Amino acid sequence: MTTEPTDPTTPEATDPARSPHPLMNPARRPPTGNHQATDAAEDAATAPAPAPVNAQTAASAASTAPADERLRRWRLVLGGDAADGTGCTLSGQDAAMDGALTALYGRGDGKGQAGRDRSAGLGASAPSVARWLGDIRTYFPSSVVQVMQRDAIDRLGLSTLLLEPEMLEAVEADVHLVGTLLSLNKAMPETTKETARAVVRKVVEDLEKRLATRTRATLTGALDRSARISRPRHHDIDWNRTISANLKHYLPEYRTIVPERLIGYGRASRSVKKEVVLCIDQSGSMAASVVYASVFGAVLASMRSIDTRLVVFDTAVVDLTDQLDDPVDVLFGTQLGGGTDINRALAYCQSQITRPAETVMVLISDLYEGGIRHEMLKRVAAMKASGVQFVTLLALSDEGAPAYDREHAAALAALGAPAFACSPDLFPEVMAAAIEKRPLPLPDPV
Repeated sequence: MTTEPTDPTTPEATDPARSPHPLMNPARRPPTGNHQATDAAEDAATAPAPAPVNAQTAASAASTAPADERLRRWRLVLGGDAADGTGCTLSGQDAAMDGALTALYGRGDGKGQAGRDRSAGLGASAPSVARWLGDIRTYFPSSVVQVMQRDAIDRLGLSTLLLEPEMLEAVEADVHLVGTLLSLNKAMPETTKETARAVVRKVVEDLEKRLATRTRATLTGALDRSARISRPRHHDIDWNRTISANLKHYLPEYRTIVPERLIGYGRASRSVKKEVVLCIDQSGSMAASVVYASVFGAVLASMRSIDTRLVVFDTAVVDLTDQLDDPVDVLFGTQLGGGTDINRALAYCQSQITRPAETVMVLISDLYEGGIRHEMLKRVAAMKASGVQFVTLLALSDEGAPAYDREHAAALAALGAPAFACSPDLFPEVMAAAIEKRPLPLPDPV
């Protein structure tokens, strides 16, 4: 619910820290449910004010500075309509920041300070958008720039401008931009494709640097522990399993167990193989998950002890395993959008499994099935019965709780394959647990 401060000079009305939620003028209100746009306006409000001209000016303004700073912040958040209640006029860098926000979040039925129409729009020309992209990089931190770019693409229909090489060079690259580029892949002219690949490669390389080392280390440890041996060295003994296996040799008079059979951790060798199948829904809502899954697929494929297969699907199924050495090729081999036939995808993946007991099957989908529901569930049950470790991820991204088919998720949970959203940072732990055949580290319910 939006309220207006009645007296901007009172502490409760002027200090955002003492208010339960920053006030939002409709001129700056993002679409319903889009809190990221609110964050962009708030970060603009907390940006430093221009430095005073000289020490004398600073000294004379010292007594009023706190109140003026509060009004300045509220003015940037509220958008400057007459109803904002601040009576504050912006100048210099603050005015430029306000203009960048107004171009994206302003409304069409308001009036600006000088009587100009306030409207949301950057125009249809590439030069005006390129200038705006340069402005927001000047005034806002990278995380806010990415949010504002995403909002501009979604709210103002700027996707087609991304087909121009000059525009791609001006944007701040992130996972969501990669998803947008992949959705435009088929419409992209040849003059743009090389620039687009360079943008995608930069994001992929950044993700690999962040995720690869920890993923390899976590899974190497899991592979070592999954290779059980019966004559381990002392430091390789798995004491929990050894005690469980020797409980029948308990001696009450000595209150001890005689371990006639030791169970220990082996060391994964080239001959100790696990098979991982990544089955990825490439419907439009799964764009970020496709990007992260492609990067993880390339990391897993680089490990000698894991045979990795990557399959993407909509109503058709495409096996991209032979492109796993370059995740950029994998991404450009996908085609975001279209329907969903999970049953067909699982049928293909099931046909590729040769050692069920040593296989981890990862389905990444929001479970909105357009195929045969009962057949899909029968395939999952059959794979689990054969020994396959089945993992269902509703999303593999940092986007928070996803939309998904709750009925299908409940049905999978009843089969012993709980479906949950997974962040990229949690994914290595999930895979390690699946490889070791122990309970998955499910995130706390939202």
